[in-house]
Amino acid sequence: MMLLVYTKSLTPRINYTFKHVCTNILGLEVEFTSKIEAFIAHEDMKLSYGKQKMGNEFFVQQKGLLLEQGYTDTDIRVGKWDDTPCFFKVGESSDLPFDIFSASFYMLSRYEEYLPHVKDKTGRFPSNESLAVKKKFIDKPVVDIWAYKFKEHLQEKFPSFDFPEKKFRNKNILSVAQAYKYRKKGLVRSVGASLRDIFQLNLNNLVDRFKVLLFLKNDPYEIYDELVAFSKKEKIRWNFMFQLSNYSVNNKNISYNKIKYHALIKSMADYGKIGLLPGFEATKSFKTLKTEKKRWEAIVNRPLTSALVKHYDINLPQLYNNFDKLEIQEDYSMVFADVIGFRAGTCTPFLFYDINLERISPLVLQPSVINSDIFSELTYFELKTKLEKIKLAVEKVNGKLVLLFENANFEDERTKEKLLKLIYALNKTE
Repeated sequence: MMLLVYTKSLTPRINYTFKHVCTNILGLEVEFTSKIEAFIAHEDMKLSYGKQKMGNEFFVQQKGLLLEQGYTDTDIRVGKWDDTPCFFKVGESSDLPFDIFSASFYMLSRYEEYLPHVKDKTGRFPSNESLAVKKKFIDKPVVDIWAYKFKEHLQEKFPSFDFPEKKFRNKNILSVAQAYKYRKKGLVRSVGASLRDIFQLNLNNLVDRFKVLLFLKNDPYEIYDELVAFSKKEKIRWNFMFQLSNYSVNNKNISYNKIKYHALIKSMADYGKIGLLPGFEATKSFKTLKTEKKRWEAIVNRPLTSALVKHYDINLPQLYNNFDKLEIQEDYSMVFADVIGFRAGTCTPFLFYDINLERISPLVLQPSVINSDIFSELTYFELKTKLEKIKLAVEKVNGKLVLLFENANFEDERTKEKLLKLIYALNKTE
């Protein structure tokens, strides 16, 4: 099914946004024209995007953001479209009360993250500076909701056209910044950590360390076999992301050269897709990122296609441009570390758009809804309630529910049991 769109000027922003809203979310093929005669003669489904309506077409009045270049501080007033927050309100001649394409671009491109802001203590764009957090719609995939409301209006205008149907999907990501809490660290690091435990009177940690090193207890971070068995039984899919950084203040993993670590990475590739968890330095340096990518490919013997930055700033647009240069195809980092919800306002995978270059990148961003860094801030009941609400919102628009965990989340036995129950519930489909 094809939607013909008339626009006086086809900008990269218009092309990008219409393709996400119409094609990625609604399954509609889109063709553009700037020829009025051809548009008027077209008898099938058509839409004009401009300042004035031309005839009997579906008309969306444009606010102007998709005609601009670069970024500027924009006055945004959030209103309500029925019960859904929206912004960039337009005139009554428009068949939609808001320019949902400008609003969608603002969310998808992370426009607000290009504007001047003070980073938080970890160097990230602070979630409380986000429009979605300020206006309390971070828990709604608003771009997808707008798209489905747009679909309803299109169906009223063109009732003979049938829209394709998508299905709800889910994916779980396990990041491994430290493969083991105590094992495989080497004599010097183990002795140093033990002395630190004694000095800090952290005796429980000290006892656990010796039990693990004496093979009296499993390493707390070694969840892999148990997680695989659970997931095979419940038919739950995982991606696994492994860090291969040099040891540093920010990177505490075992050596990337250890044969045991290589074996772990290869074994996980039998149960799901695997990717790279870049270290802190790799998020800042193209050279370091390239080095870590080469290490990953040498171990796995295949091209690296996916990455996740979990604990650090994604540093738009530099990091994503670096991924692009290295031909990394998809990223799972688009989520706030301290807020559950939709950082880019969508639960449908989308392409990265570089506002500085006004360029559509081939890098696919897989929007996640939770970074497990937030687990320590919530009770289990709060976590379960919020995620169940998020799942319902994603199901309503047939989106994709992506959840980020790390092996360290399963360290405590009681917490592990609860998390596995929650993972089962969130991955269960009717």
